[in-house]
Amino acid sequence: MAESESLEGNSDNRGKNVEDFKMDMKEFLEEMERLTVCAARTAYDCVTIQTNPDLPNAVQHLEDVFLICREQIEKKWQEVLMESRGEGQKKE
Repeated sequence: MAESESLEGNSDNRGKNVEDFKMDMKEFLEEMERLTVCAARTAYDCVTIQTNPDLPNAVQHLEDVFLICREQIEKKWQEVLMESRGEGQKKE
């Protein structure tokens, strides 16, 4: 009798293990699908970037504009500092 109860317990445990295995496999497959999509997008982006002849010019333009902006911001910041120092001295 104890032997038949033990077999039923093993059967229930085996059924749970199979269900757990199926869920794990489903999750792994979904993760693999997500990673495959990410890899495909990355590969597409790399090919697009490498085959675009205007890209180096666009990047250079962006870098030039960035440097001009940074220079203007630094000048403006220096002006603001000088004004704040000048106002501080006038009040004293």
